[in-house]
Amino acid sequence: MDKTINITLKVWRQRGPKEKGAFETYKLDGISTESSFLEMLDILNETLINKGQEPVVFDHDCREGICGMCSLYINGHPHGPDEDITTCQLHMRKFKDGETITIEPWRSAGFPVIRDLMVDRTAFDQIIQAGGYTSINAGGAQDANAIPIPKEDADEAMDSASCIGCGACVAACKNGSAMLFLSAKVSQLALLPQGRVEAAKRAKSMVAKMDELGFGNCTNTGACEVECPKNVSISNIARLNREFLKAKFRD
Repeated sequence: MDKTINITLKVWRQRGPKEKGAFETYKLDGISTESSFLEMLDILNETLINKGQEPVVFDHDCREGICGMCSLYINGHPHGPDEDITTCQLHMRKFKDGETITIEPWRSAGFPVIRDLMVDRTAFDQIIQAGGYTSINAGGAQDANAIPIPKEDADEAMDSASCIGCGACVAACKNGSAMLFLSAKVSQLALLPQGRVEAAKRAKSMVAKMDELGFGNCTNTGACEVECPKNVSISNIARLNREFLKAKFRD
């Protein structure tokens, strides 16, 4: 038999990016500890709708920890108190009976609030677009061994590519920096020969776009790495800095 808990929710409500927001308090009883955090929010919204009140707006999609859409700041942690997971993978068994749970949107100048707990994360898309294209030989199919890549480099590139762009690194950073995200996207190409052709242009353009969009500077506190649900390493930031400096010296 499932265990149930009674909880109090302090939820950030905000009607739009230019509106003033505030916390509202809701009580929920009999929540199964086997339900996910987003299922709990669905129950809250169903309760609010039945009372004729506006449901809480929050972002979600795959609910499998792949897409990064479920961007919630829960009890002072991006994606909640559990480690190496996204919000959609968080379950109510991580909370105690009678606990008060505070839920906020990502806090960053680069992520303006759309409504309630939903933020506009298209800034990440703009940073990716600023990186431009990758030159590929469009001739005949190459032999698998034509471009030998050391396994260590391939593994590290794959680890960097595991970033899902959820924005937890930005939310965790006291400066609202997007350096972990940006460095992961630069590293996944910088480590491979296919990505070297536009490497200098890519590093400069993406850093410039990040600064333009209002993200803060990195001061190496390491909070981004701790809160990243995909364990993207902060060593990528050092590689990004090297790529950026090499590009500047070439100029």
